[in-house]
Amino acid sequence: MPLLILLLFIGAPLMELYVLIEVGSAIGALPTIALCLLTAAAGTALLRQQGLETLTRARANMNRGSVPAIELFEGVALALGGVLLLTPGFITDVFGFACLIPWTRRFLIRWVLRHVHVSYGPPPGNGPGGGY
Repeated sequence: MPLLILLLFIGAPLMELYVLIEVGSAIGALPTIALCLLTAAAGTALLRQQGLETLTRARANMNRGSVPAIELFEGVALALGGVLLLTPGFITDVFGFACLIPWTRRFLIRWVLRHVHVSYGPPPGNGPGGGY
């Protein structure tokens, strides 16, 4: 796991730099910067719209007396997508837009729910008495 995190924090920025340099050499520096700003602006508008829709669905669920669990996961995905879109680069933009587009966001949430084990509470043996 630490190796994966190391690769993520070193490899992802290097890949972003490579793509930015390649795009910049193909279309020029100013158009590349403009494209980065355009994706950030479009992402912000999409984030606002999708966030309001998710909030409306969450309120409707709470008014019916049900827990808005999926909407909570969608809120996390939307926040992650917003951060990724505001991060300069095209690779992060692809993942950011995937978190903001409804059908890809739901696909990602279903994938995470199938593959990630979530536990809550103290681990066994760490309760009162120290587990001895």
